[in-house]
Amino acid sequence: MDKLIRGNSTDGSIRVFTAITTDVVNEAHRIHQTSATVSAALGRLLTAGAILGAQLKSEQDSLTLQINGDGPVGMMTVVSNARSEVRGYVSNPIADLPPNSKGKLDVSGIIGQGFLSVIRDLDLKEPYIGRTPLISGEIAEDLTYYYAKSEQIPTAIALGVLVDTDLSVKAAGGYMIQLMPEATDETADRLTEIVENLPPVTDMIMNNMSAEDIAFAVTDGFDMVLELNSPSPEYKCNCSRDRMERALISLGKKELSDIIEEQGNAEMTCRFCDNVYEFSKDELISLMEKAKT
Repeated sequence: MDKLIRGNSTDGSIRVFTAITTDVVNEAHRIHQTSATVSAALGRLLTAGAILGAQLKSEQDSLTLQINGDGPVGMMTVVSNARSEVRGYVSNPIADLPPNSKGKLDVSGIIGQGFLSVIRDLDLKEPYIGRTPLISGEIAEDLTYYYAKSEQIPTAIALGVLVDTDLSVKAAGGYMIQLMPEATDETADRLTEIVENLPPVTDMIMNNMSAEDIAFAVTDGFDMVLELNSPSPEYKCNCSRDRMERALISLGKKELSDIIEEQGNAEMTCRFCDNVYEFSKDELISLMEKAKT
């Protein structure tokens, strides 16, 4: 089962999040039938969503990560909540490229150049939106840059997805370490040394390291306290027939009238989970009566 761990150093200088998300990424691949490279890209973004979602305070809060690049995958969107329940979709799930010069899946190439947006809806009048250019398309590096530029928090992020020859996901996960205001230069230097010498996240997972093991590995030498009630990441869509009805009503009377006249019925598919909702002519007429002109 997937697992997320969060913790703090006893002196308050370090905050750490680690996650194993193999099941989450496999579920995304099953739903969207993604290519190997898209599985790696979307899987990294889903893992990041699970980690960043765990920072939210309220059950009503939500976090959206969106990458708009000019590569063949198009736009990627991931939504998360405080329970690290994530869902995501991409414009072109079957996009693919040959391996890069290192023989790895070309995630950077499939994303291309563009922008990363981080949207936090904290149940206020307006959501908080941060936006930075993609510096590499590797996602972890782009998020690290986002935190440095938009939130001025020194952060180290690593994300990884290992795809098997049958396109299933063998391992997926990641970690995020942040320096708090109490951190000294010595703490920063020590963490930098640790991170630079760590193996890839997927190697650690394949070596049967748990999320707790990874948390202690990335903070080796520091006194850490890990939370016991951290959430378990899960791919979970919140779509429903009622939500689809409200979406149809929001189109207005004229648009619904046109659909009834031209098509007779309607079929709506959720982008996050591919569930299909069908509406008959009589149901559309009923919804049209509830819509505004």
